[in-house]
Amino acid sequence: MNDELRERVEREAEKHALLNAVKHESDADVGAIMGPLMGDNPDFREHGDEIPGIAGGVIGRVNDLSYEDKRARLEEIAPEELAEIEAEDEEDEHDLPDLPNADEYDEVRMRCAPNPNGPWHVGHARMPAVIGTYRERYDGWFCVRFDDTDPETKRPDLEAYDAILEDLDYLGFEPDAIYKASDRLETYYDHARDLIELGGAYTCSCSGEEFSELKNSGEPCPHRDKDADTVLEEFEAMIDGEYSSGELVLRVKTDIEHKNPALRDWVAFRMIDTPHPREEASDYRCWPMLDFQSGVDDHLLEISHIIRGIDLQDSAKRQRFVYDYFDWEYPEVIHWGHVQLDDYDVKMSTSTISELIAAGELDGWDDPRAPTLKSLRRRGIRGEAIVDAMTGLGTSTSDVDLAMSSIYANNRDLIDEETDRRFLVRDGNQIPLGGSPPDEANPPLHPNHEERGVREIPVGDSVLLESEDLPGREERIWLKGLGCFQFTRDTLQYTGEDIDVVREGDVDVVHWVPASESVPVRMRTMDGDVTGRAEPGVGDLEPDEMVQFERVGFARIDRHEDDEKTVAYYAHP
Repeated sequence: MNDELRERVEREAEKHALLNAVKHESDADVGAIMGPLMGDNPDFREHGDEIPGIAGGVIGRVNDLSYEDKRARLEEIAPEELAEIEAEDEEDEHDLPDLPNADEYDEVRMRCAPNPNGPWHVGHARMPAVIGTYRERYDGWFCVRFDDTDPETKRPDLEAYDAILEDLDYLGFEPDAIYKASDRLETYYDHARDLIELGGAYTCSCSGEEFSELKNSGEPCPHRDKDADTVLEEFEAMIDGEYSSGELVLRVKTDIEHKNPALRDWVAFRMIDTPHPREEASDYRCWPMLDFQSGVDDHLLEISHIIRGIDLQDSAKRQRFVYDYFDWEYPEVIHWGHVQLDDYDVKMSTSTISELIAAGELDGWDDPRAPTLKSLRRRGIRGEAIVDAMTGLGTSTSDVDLAMSSIYANNRDLIDEETDRRFLVRDGNQIPLGGSPPDEANPPLHPNHEERGVREIPVGDSVLLESEDLPGREERIWLKGLGCFQFTRDTLQYTGEDIDVVREGDVDVVHWVPASESVPVRMRTMDGDVTGRAEPGVGDLEPDEMVQFERVGFARIDRHEDDEKTVAYYAHP
């Protein structure tokens, strides 16, 4: 890189560092500015290995300035960009829109209502991320209510209750209350009895096909006009388990000629022969449908705002019939579209993931190939990065695409400055060294933090390089942290040249590890396991510690196995 280009890199790095620092009212971050810097200056890309080092020095100088001085300097060199930042700040403080009619409620109260049939996949994070954020904005209240009243077709997994609460904690939220719907059967029975006495429900023994024909033709069920005493007597028999699955249901009496057949006399309770997996609920056989159970709970828990999928619009319409019978006021409702996720070959579906685990095709819910929160957590991705990406989607009724790259970018902003650097060579090629190179290499632990010190990497008589970094005959390369070498007679000969050969753009900078004293690594990735060898210090890192393998990406140290192999989980570039 010549002096003219270097000066331009410094100017551009200063502008982007100031933009980053002023926008976030904090110190600038090298990881955060690299994307915009390279995007605005595509000709910098061929010098990609050198740019972070130059930018790091500039960022250090920028971060020494006070906020007022940073803003003044930005106004001097990039007044238009500063004006855009200030306009954005004035226009919108939040990614999420204000809740409708929030000021009409004494307290904003929301609920997260998972089906505990397995740990959460990535898409599940949207609901707690959004309602947790609203809770913080409005100083409100939210609960977790496990909607577990289907012990057959959506059978609860006993381990999922705690697993979901762990996922919620990972995202950074603590609910104000936790409920299990399967603990509240007597409450639902009481409200069903009240509804029957109001003339709003009746027992029906029609087969599904028979009732469907009546419903679709707008004809009333022959059981619709039973007197309340008979209905109550038959409903009590349902509660006592005197009917089998399919023999009798309790229907909410609506409008049999309603323009939407799905709303006509819908089922509120049905019989299920399969016992609930929770011992406390295993004796019950008469179970509420979700629309009845959820509707009653939302009223009793004084929920002010409900967020649900656009495909569940009929749920609100069904529940309003019950609310009208009881003269209750229905909560505010926000409908949103589905989240679609890129980057994964595995479908974002709890049942699909569970089946793949059972078949041995995935190692578990935290397999890096699984689109689950447990997987992201094991890879070292912070919950905050997921929450920020989810709230950034807003609450549109349209289906939205979530790019994993947005989660990765958020996580990079959170961890880059605190994460030390290391070398990892994947399936390396061994090459002897010659020419009396130094006995030890001392690259910095972090390019932006000299105070952290350096790594001590013994060199030995040969090194490992990745295949794409192998030099051609008589070609020179710079082994990062060690020096300049020329590939001559199948040996890397140390030349002793200084860093100017890199700055002039004639020599590529590559990472490496010593062949003899490096440690074996198995890195688990979304595309399968990758093997390689890392610099010796990696073998001493503590589990859960994050590293950035230079020119490879961020990874979380998972464990050190008995054969001294280190297992790491790849996070992202």
